[in-house]
Amino acid sequence: MSAYLIAEITVLDPDGYEEYRAIVGASLANYGAKFLIRGGEIENIEGGWAPQRLVMCEFPDMDTIHEWYASEEYQKAKKIRKDTAIFNIVAVTGI
Repeated sequence: MSAYLIAEITVLDPDGYEEYRAIVGASLANYGAKFLIRGGEIENIEGGWAPQRLVMCEFPDMDTIHEWYASEEYQKAKKIRKDTAIFNIVAVTGI
């Protein structure tokens, strides 16, 4: 069953974040993930949630999300990311 990784991102250092973006895509592709949402215009329809940036990736399954997140290649990207942005990340299975 497909699983989806959803990240709400607040970018603190746009230049540093671009370095992260440049390498994270390859790590995702290595685990069969594809971007469904990567930035884009956000319009608040209801409620108080006002994310600055959203990313959504589809993975083959939940186990693969966990494998990618724990992978050595993503840990390298995560080190770059830690000083450039604040992330809230969830994973959810599809139907």
